[in-house]
Parts: sequence; structure tokens; C-alpha cells
Amino acid sequence: MRVPMRGTGADQLVLAVKSRNGDGAKGLDRPALPAGQPQVGGAGKCKAKPFGISKWVVWEAYKRVKANKGAAGVDEESIADFEGDLKNNLYKIWNRMSSGSYFPPPVRLEEIPKADGGKRPLGIPTVADRVAQTVAKMYLEPKVEPHFHPDSYAYRQGKSAIEAVGVARQRCWRYNWVVDLDIKGFFDNLDHGLVMRAVRKHTDCKWLLLYIERWLKAPVQLKDGTLNSRDKGTPQGSVISPLLANLFLHYAFDEWMRRKSPEIPFERYADDIIVHCHSERQALWMKSEVEKRLAQCKLELHPEKTKIVYCRDDRRRGRYPHVKFDFLGFTFQPRGVKGHWGKCFYGFNPAISNKAAKAIRDEIRSWQLHLRSNKSHEDLSRMFNPIIRG
Repeated sequence: MRVPMRGTGADQLVLAVKSRNGDGAKGLDRPALPAGQPQVGGAGKCKAKPFGISKWVVWEAYKRVKANKGAAGVDEESIADFEGDLKNNLYKIWNRMSSGSYFPPPVRLEEIPKADGGKRPLGIPTVADRVAQTVAKMYLEPKVEPHFHPDSYAYRQGKSAIEAVGVARQRCWRYNWVVDLDIKGFFDNLDHGLVMRAVRKHTDCKWLLLYIERWLKAPVQLKDGTLNSRDKGTPQGSVISPLLANLFLHYAFDEWMRRKSPEIPFERYADDIIVHCHSERQALWMKSEVEKRLAQCKLELHPEKTKIVYCRDDRRRGRYPHVKFDFLGFTFQPRGVKGHWGKCFYGFNPAISNKAAKAIRDEIRSWQLHLRSNKSHEDLSRMFNPIIRG
């Protein structure tokens, strides 16, 4: 078997050597690392390189990128193309990252239509760059994850959107008011200096700081080939962006709330934030304070999408202009429910939003089931069950 081995900088392949304890071949064919903190030393680390990056982590990063699939970047190289010369491609990533000579290529811009008629910019890195970003994420994530707030639910192991919805549902029963916060163009307006300041609070690893800053500044390539430089923001669609966004809002919002108003609960899923208040006066004050805090972090609330909502039900019968809000694909509003003893009443509860329901209907129509009469039930189940299960 031929595998890449560490060398003096030249991209070369040598014959793999079996380890004495039978745990696999040396180099990139070693078994994947277990979940958690990647190993910094040991086999796979070259002492001649300025940065100690394990080959094991590069291999594990590639497996994660492959599992997530994804489109090609500016080089138009798909995952299948990347696998055509897999060992050399992975060796180049490890060699350049370990040497400090890795420079991320431009990010391909893809614009996705939004429900309000606008477009959401999506940045698509190349396959190789996604592997490199996953390597950095695997080293950085264990350092920052233990510090995240328990009410931060996005992009975290053991946390989910449905858990955030469940917690919000129970808190809406106990608190009369909700501040539905919407940050305007969050991913597009992240300040690079503040992001790096947050990263430095958790690591002084030189190569992590070097490459994260390079990824933040990597240009965006438009459809006509034009390159646009970036002095703020991080592209949605890149591997490292969700972790950096979570870390940024951990200090911009979560920690600030813990210091300033620890008695006021909230749920945050990335930049979707719900804050619970006892009174309208408290909700207005909270909205004003959040606006000031985000201004300090060079962000702003969306003036039309941010709103204060009254949680109306049978016990709370006040009349206010806003009595419903959307959160993570669910609409919270007064609904008819049946209690434990069969009694019907109005409660403030979530259900699938009209927007999410329409997206599901459109997806099912795109399957054109009425044109698949040549397929058996077993064939249809194999085709669509993975989508239905999510």
C-alpha cells in the first residue's frame, strides 16, 4: 500500500510501514481520532515542521467533509475528483498547513433567493479548503465549547433546534413577553478584529490564529470571475464560520446577558435570538439595551423584523398588536389545545410555520410521485425515507 509520508517539503509518496502494535499503517492511513481534543504529538507529527499538525486529524477532517458532501468551489473540483488523487491531495494540505504556507483560495459566491425577495449570499470553499478548515475546527472547538452558554443551541454536539424550541415553549408559559431579535446581515458584517480578539481569548496557537485570519480575509469570487476582497464578515457555507459566529455572539450577547441581566432567560440559535420578559416595560428596556450592545460590536438589529410579542392565552387576555412570532421554523401563537382532563382552552404554543410547511409541500411536489408508477413501494421508500427522516 502506498501512503504519503512526512518529508522535507517535497510532495512524495513512500511505502507504508506497519506499526508494531497492529493499529494501522503510518501516515494518512492511520485510524481516525476519537471524538474530542485532537492529539498534538505522537505519530503523524513532523518535528521538522514549524507547526505540529497531526496527519490523523487531516484524515479525520477529510472523512467529515466527505460525509457532509457539498458542491465544488472555484476550482470546480468535486469530492469525487479530489479522491482521484486522495493521498497526494491530503499530503499537500498537511504539508502546507504544517509549514505555514497554506493560503486559502477564493470562495465561490452563490446567491440563494430569500422569502422577502432578497438574496442570501452563500460562500462555497473548495474541497481542499473545507478539509483545511475542518482541521482547524477540530483543534479549536474543544477549547471553546466548554465555555459556551447552556442556552446557545446552534452547531453544538448534544444541542439541537428542536431542544431550543421546547425550552422556548415552556418559558413562554411563565413569561408574558418575548423580544424577537433579528440581527441585520449578521454573517456579512462580523468585524474581523473582534472575531480574532475572541479567538485569542481561548488559544495562542500560532497556526490557528494565522489561518483563521487568512480565511476571514479570503476574497469572494463572483460568477463572472471578479474577485472581491473582504474587510468584514465571514462566508455562510464555510466550515469554520459557524464556530466563529458562535464564539463572537458568546461574547457579544451570551456573556453580556449573563453579566448584565442574569435573571432574564433567552434562547439563541446562531443569530436567531428570543428573550423572555415579565412586562412590556422590561421588554422595551431589553430591546434598547441590546441595540446599544450590538452597536458596540459593530452590528445592528433589523428594524422591521425585530419585535416585541405578547404571549396571549386564556390566562393572559391583553390586546396587543403582536401576539405571534417565528422561531426556527415554528410559529408561536395562541392555539386551541386540550388539557389533561379533556378540557379545551387557548394556550401559547408552537407549531410548524406556514413558511416551513410550504417548503415541505414544494419539496414533495418536486418528487413528481404521480410519474413514478413504475417504482415499487420499496423503491420509493429507499429514495425518499432518508429525506423524510431528515
